This record gives sequence, structure tokens and C-alpha cells, in this order.
Amino acid sequence: MDDVQSNIDKWRKAGKVAAEALEYGRTLIKNGANIREVCDKIDNKIIALGAKPAWPSQMGLDATAAHATPDPSDETVFDNNLVCLDVGAQVDGYVGDNALSLDLSGKYGDIIKASKEALQNVSKLVAPGASLGELGRCIQETIESYNLQPVKNLCGHGISRFVIHDKPSIPNYDTGDKRTLSGNQIIAIEPFATNGAGMIYEADAGNIFALVQKKPLRSPFSKEVLSFIEKEYGPFPFTTRWLVKQFGAGKTNLALRDLLNAGCLHEHPPLIEKAKGMVAVFENTFFVGDKTEILTKL
Repeated sequence: MDDVQSNIDKWRKAGKVAAEALEYGRTLIKNGANIREVCDKIDNKIIALGAKPAWPSQMGLDATAAHATPDPSDETVFDNNLVCLDVGAQVDGYVGDNALSLDLSGKYGDIIKASKEALQNVSKLVAPGASLGELGRCIQETIESYNLQPVKNLCGHGISRFVIHDKPSIPNYDTGDKRTLSGNQIIAIEPFATNGAGMIYEADAGNIFALVQKKPLRSPFSKEVLSFIEKEYGPFPFTTRWLVKQFGAGKTNLALRDLLNAGCLHEHPPLIEKAKGMVAVFENTFFVGDKTEILTKL
């Protein structure tokens, strides 16, 4: 396992870039703004700050909690939405992961407050020896104090080099899990609050993918695209929009179909609230050491 302490400067840089890009994204989210253009600007900001996107900037609207990013030709604009923005940056495989939510309608301030306050409250408990169930209970109690629900089948997570979602899972409700934070580890905590059922499901299809294994391919197009994915993104998620800029729509669509059929890629469809409730999320990345450090704090 890669030692966290000996590479803490890279973790810190990834966290700082992710936080700056998230704050930049906040300034771009306005009614009438083109969502695809906003996502591209955020991704480019990460590169300008000396890192790489750890995934395509995700823009969940209303009942969509996560794993949503625009298609190449999508001209959708923000229109009084509740927006979940999830931004990640990576430096040599070390990841900073953070998120925020904005209410462009003026109707859902309580959902924003519940998620934000849950993150603030649980942050005070993050230390070696804190139990996972205790962290989840803090999140649940905060969100339920607003007469809202935590999303129970989404959770925070450990992060390792080149691994965005690693052990342990950090629940958003009291699971009674007695396992504790060990220290010298990186975790992300992301309380999702909703006025819906408190559960999400996967949409039928998505446009965010990650390379899981290389397999023999017949098509020269597919081989070329696979080689590009491996070189440019490694194990980190990417989106159709990025490939179209490199290869054009026709070649990209043929290659993606081939790579999915061959089992080379894993698809990450949008995650949607079961009762179509509105969803908000706030997230930070933490270094749990002798002292707890929020790596994605500006």
C-alpha cells in the first residue's frame, strides 16, 4: 500500500487544485449558462492549475445525485435547478475529491443547508478511532433535523493512489459499524440530503466510463481508442465528450460500443433519487493523521 505520509505533498496539491476548480465552478453556475461549456471550463481549469481531472466534472440536476455530465452536442442550460457539482483532480495518481450544491430556484435552501451542515458537523468527528457508524449517525441526525433524508445507498469512501473509491465506506446513516478510522489514511465524506425516499438507482445508460481491463480487439479504430484511453486516463473515469474532441463522433461511438461489448470498460450511469426527490451534496477530502487535515479546503 502506498504510504500516505511520505506523499502528502502530492495529496495536498491534488486537494488544493480540486478545491480551486470547485470554487471556480461555483462562479460559473448561473441560470442560462450552457452546462457543457461550464463542465469543459472546470476541467480545463484543473489542467491550468497543474493537475489532471480525476473524472469529468459532474453536474447533477434536481433528482440526479451524481455521475452526470453532458454529451458532446448537449446544449442544455441551467434553468432554476438544484445543482450538485462534483469535481476531482489528480496529481500522479493522488486524488482530491470535493463537491458542492447550489439552488438556482430559491426553493430548496433547506436541502442545501442540511447537506452542508452535515459535512460541517461530521468533520469535527474525523480522527483516528472514530467509528464508521458514529460518523454516519452524525450525518443522519443532522439531515433528519431538517425533516429530510440522507441518501442511504451512497456513501463516502477511502481514497488510495489511482483508486477513487477504496475502503472504508463512510455511511450517510447510522449503520452501527464499529470499525474505526485507523489514521494515516485519506477519506472523502459526502453527505447527500434529499426530500425524496433516501435511495438512488442507476439510469439505464451513461456517458462516463473507466478502463477495467485490456482485451484483444479486431477493429483498428477500437485498438487506437483503447490505447489513447490507457495512456491519457489510465484507471480514471473519462467521458464521451473528451474522446469526440480527439477522434470525432463516428469513430468514438463505434469504439465505445466495441470496448463495452468486449468488457474493457465499466460504465457509470447517472444516479437518480428513487422518488425523484431533490438532492444536494457537499464533500471534502480528509487526511486522517495525528491531526485531521481537510485537503480540499481553500
